[in-house]
Amino acid sequence: MLVSKARAAAFDVLLRIETTDAYASELLHSSGLSKLSASDHGLATELVMGVLRWRRVLDQAIAEHSSQPLTKLDLEVLTALRLGAYQCLFLDRIPARAAINESVELVKRARKSSAAGFANAVLRKLSQASPDLLKFPICSSHPAWLVEHWHKTYGATAAEKICEYDQKPPATDVRVGDSALLTEVRKEAIALEASDFLAKSFRVISGDITRTAAFRERRLTIQDEASQLVALLVARGSSILDCCAAPGGKTRIIAEASPDSEIIALELHPHRARLLKKLVPQLNVRIIAADARAMPLNKSFDVVLVDAPCSGTGTLARNPEIKWRLQPADLQRLQAYQIQILASAMKHVAPGGRLVYSTCSLEPEENERVVEEGLKLDRSFSVMPCGDELERLRDSGELAWKDMQSLLSGPFLRTIAGVHPCDGFFAAMLVKH
Repeated sequence: MLVSKARAAAFDVLLRIETTDAYASELLHSSGLSKLSASDHGLATELVMGVLRWRRVLDQAIAEHSSQPLTKLDLEVLTALRLGAYQCLFLDRIPARAAINESVELVKRARKSSAAGFANAVLRKLSQASPDLLKFPICSSHPAWLVEHWHKTYGATAAEKICEYDQKPPATDVRVGDSALLTEVRKEAIALEASDFLAKSFRVISGDITRTAAFRERRLTIQDEASQLVALLVARGSSILDCCAAPGGKTRIIAEASPDSEIIALELHPHRARLLKKLVPQLNVRIIAADARAMPLNKSFDVVLVDAPCSGTGTLARNPEIKWRLQPADLQRLQAYQIQILASAMKHVAPGGRLVYSTCSLEPEENERVVEEGLKLDRSFSVMPCGDELERLRDSGELAWKDMQSLLSGPFLRTIAGVHPCDGFFAAMLVKH
């Protein structure tokens, strides 16, 4: 029996994620999957993201019917079992027989034929038992330590909303400032709905935005609204430094909003810097491949953005693999790295200038604690209330969200996935006296 192209692709992507630092979103849009039909690509995406979102629940269901501990199983066998279990438990439109048979064939395809009978038995038992998914609370789809951390930080209600948000495919948002571009995209059978969060952001309701000419030609990009909002906090000043610029969404918004500004965008990895040049073609942007901890710059800027590398726990709806990789100790390791970048960036802020520190993390260790340490290292800085800038954005017509207070945590910007209709982001604004 041949394995369908969609299931084979999903299996290969999941194995790659488990054995490397690759992200599902990048692999699913790589050239290796470009030959799949639209329907096969859609199924492969559903399977990969479904398994990653529900992995802990799937493993619990598999373990109930396995004669061996899951830790003893070869990764290929466990991956095939997860794919079969996801289809049996979550996809009503796929017959259990097809899901089981193809999962067994995937085991054979991976040269683990000796485990084929075992995989068949486990999945048949699981499908016949029809486990009650209601017995698995929504928060059980995340590592227990992470949920407990959110309980302490945001409270039980918000923690549950975060978990619920993470288990659904996130919305596809695009920023469109040109009515002609909006008309063009809609002519290609793309249904867009105006956002109630940002005035120039639109949500894709139907159609594949990635197949439009505007997307292919990089005249339009997909970007979460919280990420857009952070960029809008920055976009004022005659000279602007973006310290950790790739993939470039924020840099692009800054360049579009500040066409007369001098903008320098740093990116650590040369290959990502090259991609950044394609996404941000504006002539007032200079892109440099360099480490933000040791910038090859001998000047100061009116505005500096530090969109720091982080755990990404605010983006688990679109990057669910993160929750299975992240360990508590990683937060302290990332914090040390973030403090180094922030301390370096603070040296390049002109007197009277501003620095925006942001992450797409929900964790205080990477946000408030980093800002606290930065202020200890350089006492010429103080915190500016983000509320003032949000009011400016509202008055200028950029910010459409009505409940502005919900976007604030003290002087800081804070969006919470599930509480707000976007990823979880943090931003602090510092001013140099």
